[in-house]
Amino acid sequence: MSNQFNSKNLIHIATIGKTVGIKGDMKFHIKSDFPEQFKSGATFIVNKKSTVTLSEVNHERGLIKIAGINSVEDAKKFTNAELYTTYDETRANCHLEEGQFFWFDIMDCKIYEDDKFLGIVAEVERISISDYLSVKTSDDLVEAGYAKSFLIPYHQPFILDTNIDKKIITVSGAMDILVAS
Repeated sequence: MSNQFNSKNLIHIATIGKTVGIKGDMKFHIKSDFPEQFKSGATFIVNKKSTVTLSEVNHERGLIKIAGINSVEDAKKFTNAELYTTYDETRANCHLEEGQFFWFDIMDCKIYEDDKFLGIVAEVERISISDYLSVKTSDDLVEAGYAKSFLIPYHQPFILDTNIDKKIITVSGAMDILVAS
């Protein structure tokens, strides 16, 4: 089958591990903050080229079963397979609390402090239990001798406002972090 999915619009959300038992159950390693999207009947893109539907999910034991897979031999074909979903499916299936945002919506946001453009969010990183914005420093600031990139903790008091519609994040104290970088 040809690669029918646009990789740019896919999010890696889980990896299937080794088989468990004799009926096709498999270990399941979630790479998402939204385990609720993994449920019986949910369909995901596997290895960016086809789809699978989950017939059983056991979150307590970290096991899944794929519809139509009933033997160890068939299940082994999926060992180390990566499961993906789309941005639209994520928005539809995952609930955010007030003031929370999907990482893919934060990407490419412009960072401003006191109306000064500092750079663009290149990536969101989780270090321990905290999220950080990895910022590609603006060309003007790099030319002025500052680091090409820096990290901003994604929480108060550093983050004042996140406007996903305008793709702007207003910050405080980030220039001090850049100066020290």
